[in-house]
Amino acid sequence: MIDHLGFSVSDYERAKAFYARALAPLGYSLIMEVTAEQTGHAAAAGFGANGKPDFWFGAEGAMNKPLHVAIAAKDRATVDAFYKAAMAAGGRDNGPPGIRPHYHANYYGAFVLDPDGHNIEAVCHAPE
Repeated sequence: MIDHLGFSVSDYERAKAFYARALAPLGYSLIMEVTAEQTGHAAAAGFGANGKPDFWFGAEGAMNKPLHVAIAAKDRATVDAFYKAAMAAGGRDNGPPGIRPHYHANYYGAFVLDPDGHNIEAVCHAPE
């Protein structure tokens, strides 16, 4: 089981603003921030749900290649809400909400590129 993940972004404040809006429908919010002095290299923001930051990014600068992260959604309406919020926050479409039968019959996901081009997905595996 993965406890948390982290990646770097090119513009820390822009990323915080984007993820605050994009992840809200999934129940994620900014849980914790640590300073460059605390980490020894760059500030970092931890988003999550229920008080546990498990989605971290830091101000180390742009990565060479984009990352893909999928966050579980409780239902298809939440996937739709994520997509709408992420697009309104400045994300770019990388696959609108819908069934992805090549994964399995109930795989309902939406994909949005964040400001750095990271592929952020919300997915629901439950039947409609």
